[in-house]
Amino acid sequence: MMRTAGRAQAVAALLLAAVVSSCASAPEPTAPPRPVPPVSQPAPPTPTPTPPLAGAMALTALPGWDQEDHLTALTAYATGCSARREPASQALCAEARALVADTPTPSQARAFLEARFVAVEAVAPEPSRALLTSYFAPEYEARRVPDADYDAPVLARPTGWQRGDRLDDRATIEANAASYEILGWMRAEDLFFLQIQGSGYLTFADGSRARAAYAADNGHPFVGIARPMADQGLLPPNGTSGEAIRAWLAAHRGPEARAVMALNPRYIFFRMDPDDGGHPAGAAGIPLPARRAIAVDPAHWTYGEPVWIEADGGNLIGARASYRGLVMALDTGSAIRGPVRADLYMGRGDVAGAEAGAVRHPLRMWRLVPKG
Repeated sequence: MMRTAGRAQAVAALLLAAVVSSCASAPEPTAPPRPVPPVSQPAPPTPTPTPPLAGAMALTALPGWDQEDHLTALTAYATGCSARREPASQALCAEARALVADTPTPSQARAFLEARFVAVEAVAPEPSRALLTSYFAPEYEARRVPDADYDAPVLARPTGWQRGDRLDDRATIEANAASYEILGWMRAEDLFFLQIQGSGYLTFADGSRARAAYAADNGHPFVGIARPMADQGLLPPNGTSGEAIRAWLAAHRGPEARAVMALNPRYIFFRMDPDDGGHPAGAAGIPLPARRAIAVDPAHWTYGEPVWIEADGGNLIGARASYRGLVMALDTGSAIRGPVRADLYMGRGDVAGAEAGAVRHPLRMWRLVPKG
């Protein structure tokens, strides 16, 4: 799925510029300097300590820190931290990876995290938009040729497409599907959800498997269909989970379902990759660890950042009470916008999908910042 340079990098660049400038402006001496009588030198000033990061707190103050699986959290950090490119971050990442390679105990993992990081809470200018949702890697049946049920074509990226191109909307593309390269055929509701997730895994009738990976989009914004379906009385207000929506679409397959799906004009094109049995890579180019990776808004977060999330009070039918723990910012998505907005990667398959579809929880997020 398609899910800033760091402050240390900027400071390093400024220091380098200052050194280069001073070297370029200093004149070369024409003669050795004359001796200067020794004078008593004052004691060097005491360095001014670096002020603490505003709002920083120890990880032990995070809600639920004592209940965290610290070894799994450290492993998730070591898996995703290479996405950050600043030298200081890379050094800390290498240290974490070396520790994980030595199979540390949970207490050693906890001690490492507490010694290396502090937490700073992200501010939500619009608390109502501070939200956790979830996504997953679906697994669907597909066909090489269409039939009565498998009549929705999986379309390849249009020739000459470039990011930012604005193409026809969903309904128009579907009406003209024959003008595109067709990679396979799916049930219409399955393809719709495959496009929402951005990628997934297909099993064909002959037993062969492939990963349908995001290749392009039509440039239209994503529009959720849950609220319109509730507004039209098609589903109850608290019954708009992913599974409920998919079941309704399957039960009304044909013109009625297509009209509802067309409320979302965004359309995703795919490419077929081998199924390696693992998890898809996010926008950071790193395979997503299940339940430990989130999609974020890259205008507010950097790929490879560790984040603490706390999400309570989901009200969809079938929702878990809360989600809490250390996760890695490794992906993004068209609907993920704002400083306190995240999409939790739940994993692969039907079980992950059933849980992901019921996640709509008020959210708090803390950035885990390396100690100076």
